[in-house]
Amino acid sequence: MNAEPRDKLAKLRACLRKLESVLVAFSGGLDSAVLLKVAVDTLDAAHVLAVTGRSPALPQAELHGVARLAAELGARHEFIDTREFEDPNYTSNPVDRCYHCKNELYVRLADTARVYGLGAVIDGGNADDPGDFRPGMNAAREHGVLSPLMDAGLSKPEIRALAAALGLSIHDKPASPCLSSRVQYGESIDPDKLRRIDAAETFLRELGFRECRVRHHDKIARIEVPANEIARFADADLRQRVDGRLREIGYQYVSLDLRGFRSGSLNEVHLGGRSDEAT
Repeated sequence: MNAEPRDKLAKLRACLRKLESVLVAFSGGLDSAVLLKVAVDTLDAAHVLAVTGRSPALPQAELHGVARLAAELGARHEFIDTREFEDPNYTSNPVDRCYHCKNELYVRLADTARVYGLGAVIDGGNADDPGDFRPGMNAAREHGVLSPLMDAGLSKPEIRALAAALGLSIHDKPASPCLSSRVQYGESIDPDKLRRIDAAETFLRELGFRECRVRHHDKIARIEVPANEIARFADADLRQRVDGRLREIGYQYVSLDLRGFRSGSLNEVHLGGRSDEAT
């Protein structure tokens, strides 16, 4: 690690020391994992609690792995059940859907922090996030949620390098945003659709596509894989297996996006390409 990231890490530790005790909004992704690791190392595990919102929008693989990861990082961990699917402002899937999800989450995290007497709620927002479309950041500000990685000036590449330097097992883990981000804006969201998306992506990962998305367009599944893996679909057997499985899941048409995987591709029509996908 060169001098600049070391200085930023020192600034991050200083920010955490001022807070004294924290509740970490822990998604199990890279950013929140690095934040949790540094918080535990800086403040001691007794002053840190990792909390994960449990919802149909969370991929099952993430849900199963998050408690193990928290234990690996030496942190206390709890799940809380969130109720965004009871909010029509969320399920109608407007362009600011993420705001309504995060608003629900932060209300419950604040309640949990009060119960445990923790000084602040912190999340994994980083220095690259303000340049992107992230309505959830507005909810964070409204609820007083702090983003120490952002305050320390740590960018996504620096956080990934820091994760490797700290020995985190997920230092090379691809981003895995909520399943609702796969549904085109304006099409309602419900747990059944998200289960189909999750099952489809799980199948693709079993075939070796480590980074993939299945974008949901009503009866159409639009598959995104990295551009250098598109050629794998020239194999007729692979195409048949993917088509057959996704039809079993409930899609009538299965398509492959020839532009390849790109974060937040559903925003290209509605938001000029800006992403609302978080790590």
